[in-house]
Amino acid sequence: MNITYTATTSADADTLVEIRILAMKESLERIGRFDAQRARDRFLASFDPSLCRYIVTDGTTVGFVVVRPMADHVLLDHLYVLPEHQGKGIGASVLRDVVADANSKSMPIKVGALRGSDSNRFYQRSDFVKVDEGEWDIYYVRAAHLETKP
Repeated sequence: MNITYTATTSADADTLVEIRILAMKESLERIGRFDAQRARDRFLASFDPSLCRYIVTDGTTVGFVVVRPMADHVLLDHLYVLPEHQGKGIGASVLRDVVADANSKSMPIKVGALRGSDSNRFYQRSDFVKVDEGEWDIYYVRAAHLETKP
């Protein structure tokens, strides 16, 4: 599997919202929180195309990732893989890239995951530790690890 990343532009906003909704719909419905308009509004309120990248696997767009550099950490703001491409290791591969980049800067990574979604186990398996909870989200941090070479 060959994963690459391509830039997004403001013109991609509707496509990105659609990917977000498709990726989150099942989890949001499970907790009675699915609202397509709210999902759209929340994404667009902070959309910065310079921070967003499509995830492309073997020439097919399968999702997107948004990483925001902050003063004292890296915020993994969005990581969505379309349902038909989930469970194939794509998210794990993208997360490894995010972790490697954060480690190269000696920065911890923070992320929020919807309560009750499979993403909670995904982050916990990747050395993220729960640090807080909100009404709808659980927040995690992954400490910075310095890369050491043998």
